[in-house]
Amino acid sequence: MSDNSFAQIGAITSMNLRNMSQRAASTIVALIGIAGVVTVLIGVLSIAEGFRAVLEISGSDQVAIVLRNGATDEMGSGLTQEQTRVIADAKQAARDEQGPLASPELYVVVNVPLVSTGTEANVPLRGVGQQAAKLRGNFKIVEGVDFTPGKFEVVVGRGASTQFSGLKVGSQLRWGTTNWTVTGIFEDRGSVAESEIWTDASVLQGAYNRGNSYQSMRVKLTSASEMQAFKDALTSDPRLNVRVFSEKQYYEEQSKILVTLVKTIGTAIAVLMGLGAVFAALNTMYSAVSSRMREIATLRALGFGAAPVVTSVLAEALLIGLVGGAVGMFVSYFAFNGMRATTMNFATFSQLSFAFTVTPQLLIQGLVWALVLGLIGGLLPSWRAARLPITTGLREL
Repeated sequence: MSDNSFAQIGAITSMNLRNMSQRAASTIVALIGIAGVVTVLIGVLSIAEGFRAVLEISGSDQVAIVLRNGATDEMGSGLTQEQTRVIADAKQAARDEQGPLASPELYVVVNVPLVSTGTEANVPLRGVGQQAAKLRGNFKIVEGVDFTPGKFEVVVGRGASTQFSGLKVGSQLRWGTTNWTVTGIFEDRGSVAESEIWTDASVLQGAYNRGNSYQSMRVKLTSASEMQAFKDALTSDPRLNVRVFSEKQYYEEQSKILVTLVKTIGTAIAVLMGLGAVFAALNTMYSAVSSRMREIATLRALGFGAAPVVTSVLAEALLIGLVGGAVGMFVSYFAFNGMRATTMNFATFSQLSFAFTVTPQLLIQGLVWALVLGLIGGLLPSWRAARLPITTGLREL
C-alpha cells in the first residue's frame, strides 16, 4: 500500500471520527449493546473460573485421596476400618508424634436454608479424623473453638457460614435425630473445605448408623514424588480394592462437568446477545454511511480510493467495539469479581461456596469479542460505501 493510500485512510478516518457526535444516539445504542454482551459474557464465565479456582487451590500433589475401586467420588465409595488402618500404615505416609498424617472420613449431606432465598440446600457434613486439619495446609479456626471429639459438635467453613442460615458459633442445629452445636468457624484459603461442616468421624458414624465404615481416606505423603509408589503399593495389596488420586487430580476431575457446562451456556448466551449487538452496530454504521453518501462520493471523485473508504468505516466500527468492550470490562470486574455465591457440585450433589473470579484472561476475551462484534457490524456498511457509484452519491441531498 502506497504512502498516498495511508494518507487518504488517515484523512477520511479522522474526518469520520470527528463527525461521530452527529450520530450520538445510534452510536450510544451500539456501545451499550456491545458493553452488555461483554458484561454478561465475562460475568457468566467468571462463575466457571471461580469454581475452577476453588477446586484448584483445594488440591495438593502431596495429599492422596483413597476411594473404593470403581467409585468416582466420595458419595459412591466405602472403606472398612481395617482398610483405613492398612492405608495409614503405608511407608510413603508422612508421620508426626501423633502417628500417620491420615484422616479416614465420612461424608453425608444435610439440609440448611440459604441466606439469600430461605430455601433448603444440600450442605456437606464431613466426619474427619483427628489429623484432618494437618492435611489442609491453610486450615485455621478463626472464630470460636474446634469441636470436641466424641461430642455432637461441629465447626463450619467460612463460606458455608456466610451463605447458609443458622451456621454461627453457638447455634443449635438438628440433623436426623441428633442435636448439634456449632463451636467454631474455620478458614482454609477459600478451598472446598470452606463449603463444608466438620465433625468427629466416629460421632457421625453413630448418628447416621454407619457402623465402622468410612467413605474416603486422606493421606499426606512424605513428598509428592511418592504418589506413584503409594498408589502402586495400595492397588497391589490383596487386602484392599481401591483407587488412589492426588487431591489435585481428584478436584480437577470434579470440576470438569460444571466448568464445561457453564462455559457452553456462557458462550451460547454471548453469541445470542452478540447478534443483537451486531444489528445495533450495523444500524449505526449504515446510518453513518447513508448520512455521508454525498461526502463519500465527492471524496471518490477527488481521487480517494475504495480501500481508504472501507478502512475508515471499519475503524469507526472497531472504535465503537473497543469503547463498548472497555465499558463492559470495567462493569463486569467491579460488579462480579469477588462476589460470593453457591453452586451445585454435580459430583456430590451438594452446594459449593465460591467467589466469582474475573481474571485478566477473561477481560481480554471479552475485549476481543467486542472487537469482533464491531468488525462484523462494520463489514457490510463499509462494503456498501466502497461500491457506492460516484454519480449516485453526488445526486444525494
